[in-house]
Amino acid sequence: MNLKNIVIVLTNPDESRNVGAVCRAMANNGITTLRIVGKKSKFDEERVRILAIHAAYIWENAEFFDSITEATRDCSIAAGTTRRRGKKRGKLLLPEEFALDVERTSENGKVAVVFGNERTGLTEEEIDECTMGVTIPSDEGFPSLNLSHAVQIVCYQLFRTQSGQSNGIVPVSLGRLEKTVSTIADDLEKIGFFKVTGRNDMEKFWRDILSRASISEGEAAYIEQTFNKAAGLAGKNRLLIDKADGIRPEKNPGSIDFDVLGKNQTGIV
Repeated sequence: MNLKNIVIVLTNPDESRNVGAVCRAMANNGITTLRIVGKKSKFDEERVRILAIHAAYIWENAEFFDSITEATRDCSIAAGTTRRRGKKRGKLLLPEEFALDVERTSENGKVAVVFGNERTGLTEEEIDECTMGVTIPSDEGFPSLNLSHAVQIVCYQLFRTQSGQSNGIVPVSLGRLEKTVSTIADDLEKIGFFKVTGRNDMEKFWRDILSRASISEGEAAYIEQTFNKAAGLAGKNRLLIDKADGIRPEKNPGSIDFDVLGKNQTGIV
């Protein structure tokens, strides 16, 4: 685990003191990169520093963004933390499972852990901007955790999973991964695999899977070449069949209704 590649993202936090407490929690565990979705002018510097104490340098170096997607564009994984299992949230990992799962990726690529607003947590739309989910179990009678406490728990598990060894693999960023995901979706659409309305679900499926796989630039390029060639061969074969049968080619022949079948096939419910 390379803690220098761990990025903590706070999504529109309300309370300045909570931001300061988050800085202290991060410093306790050797994690120093803080990004905030929101405007810096919204926060009270003095209140942040009171709770940050000697970790105020994390606040001073914090970066501010307009969205989770922008804040995590250079990361290979964006993990959203949530206590609710919504229909779009998929499998949620425990903090200790998450730490082990991303250890390889963090050696050479950035891993973002995204925390929601203190009152509302991450919305379904914000979860959609992440590629995996993490949950911290708590008592049903009082399930809501303080923001800094949640950050402390996750950062502690990451801190405990340090290995100090690099595997030499540099995983692509989520920004770069978008090209691969678009290529896959374009090629599947060309061969009539799904209707246009199923494209968003298909793209999210591949984005989440490939992000967790921590693929390299070479692997991303190979995947793109594979789907491009498959689409090309499918188109060529369809033309040969239609020519032999004397049939005029149809647009997207034999397309699959992804709205009906795709979600069950991919595990997206």
